Amino acid sequence: MTPKLVIISAPSGAGKSTLCDRLLQDYPELVYSVSCTTREPRGEEEDGVDYHFLTREVFEQFVGRGDFLEYAEVHGNYYGTLASPIRAALDQGLSVLLDIDVEGADQVRNFLCDLDEDDPLKDALVDIFISPPSMEELRRRLEGRGEDAPEVIEKRLRNAIGEMNRQKEFRFNVVNDDLEIAYRELVSILEFNNAVIGPGNTEEEHKCRCGGHGHGSCGGHGHHHGHGSCGGHGHNHGHEHGSCCCGGKGHSHGNGSCHCHH
Repeated sequence: MTPKLVIISAPSGAGKSTLCDRLLQDYPELVYSVSCTTREPRGEEEDGVDYHFLTREVFEQFVGRGDFLEYAEVHGNYYGTLASPIRAALDQGLSVLLDIDVEGADQVRNFLCDLDEDDPLKDALVDIFISPPSMEELRRRLEGRGEDAPEVIEKRLRNAIGEMNRQKEFRFNVVNDDLEIAYRELVSILEFNNAVIGPGNTEEEHKCRCGGHGHGSCGGHGHHHGHGSCGGHGHNHGHEHGSCCCGGKGHSHGNGSCHCHH
């Protein structure tokens, strides 16, 4: 296993939370990244568990020092991910799961691109986008939850269009049509990238999947021939070949991304 920074992004209603929760339950070597925020705790939220609750002054000091992998201001409060806890987890041999939106993922890529070549965090990224099978299905899921007013659902759907237009910035795209199949594809990606411990990341299995040539395949139906890149910004961010093995059909689009579907 090689500890990785695993980013998972998805539109609201695509099933990201369910998939992430299951990954964290099944793989103790994968830990969740706790974000920082300047908002007040709600209900039974605990500092260091739900969020790291910071004063605005302290948060802005971290911003000034360039300590955040990504951050944003939402409804008057800051939210962000500090680099230091990520580094500490990787040093302990743990992979880190970061659940953020597409803009946050873009900030992380830019942060990593600016690191020195010998920085262990620079090539640690595995970024995955979870897609719904269609906008119609996404609407059905959002309405079926019964949690949001119609105008909120419409806003989520508009946001989803913008997010899905950026899915090619991610190296991997898993379509969540069937939850079990999507989960197996997600696990295959993590195992193949050695982000977690499992039968899929043994040396023997690696040779079997890759044919000994360093090129990965999505269930034998596609090949990844490109070098890793920092999300469409033209920065060379990694030198791994063959990073796609998703248990479904898929193909590389020449930009380092693998799209898995069934």
